[in-house]
Amino acid sequence: MDELGEQPTLTCPGNYILRPFRFADAEVVVAAGRDPHIPSITTVERDCSHDDASAYIQRQRDRPTSGVGYSFAIAEESTDRAVGQIGVWFRDYEEHRRITLGYWVVQSERGKGIASLSLAAATRWALDDLDAIRCQAFVEPWNAGSWRAAERVGYEREGLLRRWQRIDGIWRDLFAYAIVREQVQIFRP
Repeated sequence: MDELGEQPTLTCPGNYILRPFRFADAEVVVAAGRDPHIPSITTVERDCSHDDASAYIQRQRDRPTSGVGYSFAIAEESTDRAVGQIGVWFRDYEEHRRITLGYWVVQSERGKGIASLSLAAATRWALDDLDAIRCQAFVEPWNAGSWRAAERVGYEREGLLRRWQRIDGIWRDLFAYAIVREQVQIFRP
């Protein structure tokens, strides 16, 4: 896909915003690199240094110009402190109007509904402003926090994709979740 437009800042209920990454967000990326699972399923390097975190942030900032999608830092609105990431990816967009979303929240901030709030805001934006027909997410079956977040937003589990993605060198099964334009019963707190 060609270069995308400028990345907006999206508001979420609950004092959160989705905004472009800043180099000041390096600490949240370093924390994500220490997580036992985030580096396995994302491009965050395991046990990353501050320089590695800066390189990750630059890659996220480059996503719109490369046409890959938008990578948002999930940040507290009042402090601007980043607590996670949500990506809106365009791999199947041009031909099929499908957008894939992926998200993570650092361990110290989990259990606050941040993933659901962020996913709801990004999904509304994708369906309303980007004219997507389908938004989808792929989640490992053991990751109940992630698939529950998707279900709270209104995503439906469509099935189990056997040996769908290679994670840590092993072919893993993933649940397929989706919400389609006709549903538009997106979680609104």
